[in-house]
Amino acid sequence: MGLFMHFTESEQSRIIEMAWEDRTPFEAIEEQFGLDEKHVIKFMRAQLKPGSFRLWRERVTGRNTKHKKLRPEGVSRGYCPTQYKQR
Repeated sequence: MGLFMHFTESEQSRIIEMAWEDRTPFEAIEEQFGLDEKHVIKFMRAQLKPGSFRLWRERVTGRNTKHKKLRPEGVSRGYCPTQYKQR
C-alpha cells in the first residue's frame, strides 16, 4: 500500500472512479496519475473489498474500451474540464 500513499484521498477516489468507468482507458489513468494497468490493478486490489475487486476484474477483463489500442472506431472519451486536469 505504501506505493500509493502519495495520492490524496480525492485522487484515490478519482482513480477508482476512472477504473470503474467503461469508457476511460487505462492509458488515461496512466497519463493523469502515472499508474499503468498493472499498478491500477494492484491499487484497486488494495482499495476495494475482495468481492468488489472480483466484480471489477470481471468487468474490465477483456473489455476493449479499457485499452486505447483495442477500442472500436468511433469510441472516444472526451474529457470534461472539471474531470481532467494536467499533471
